[in-house]
Amino acid sequence: MHVIVVGCGRVGSGLAVSLERAGHSVAIIDKNRNAFRRLPDSWGGRAIVGFGFDRDHLEQAGALEAQALAAVTNGDNSNVLTARIARETYQIPNVVARIYDPRRAVIYQRLGIPTVATVTWTTDQVMRRLFPETSVVEWADPTGEVNLIERLLPAGWAGRALSELAEADRFRPVIVTRAGAARLATPDLVGQEGDVLLIAVRTGAQEELERRLKVESAVGGH
Repeated sequence: MHVIVVGCGRVGSGLAVSLERAGHSVAIIDKNRNAFRRLPDSWGGRAIVGFGFDRDHLEQAGALEAQALAAVTNGDNSNVLTARIARETYQIPNVVARIYDPRRAVIYQRLGIPTVATVTWTTDQVMRRLFPETSVVEWADPTGEVNLIERLLPAGWAGRALSELAEADRFRPVIVTRAGAARLATPDLVGQEGDVLLIAVRTGAQEELERRLKVESAVGGH
């Protein structure tokens, strides 16, 4: 997968290196050439001096073939503008913007831009949003019998009762985060695009859950 990182500060450089180590093709953009000194000598990706909201610079970074972009400069407005151009002009499917003011998060989410506030920032959180189709184990009980996993609700499940994702004592949605607010997954709650689920899954049942999320969502045709 080709990923663009905008901003080569401590977070951006660390994210770019992590992505490259994970086997992805990476390009990083920064307005300051000296920022690239944070990259290791072994760095094999592209480094572009420029701005993430400049289309020429984005295209130099591979925006036409990119599948993900993280805007992590020190400016909220620049990050959101970059994310909007990536999403709306280049149809990059997985986009995330770093913001310093968490009060803006709901506003940007309404624009379809996932954000991560500085106060909750980790490279791991950004990786999750760049690859939302991947389940992440958030908690495991001491006996190893039950896990809580975080999973973005597939678009095909929007409009369907989340109770359809429950299977006896194998797995069931527990918490839904929607528009920045968390709620318990009640039996009558209907899924919406952008919902992030916390699902309780018995050990050994995760593959079955993933099949239901993917196969049944496709069959549903939503």
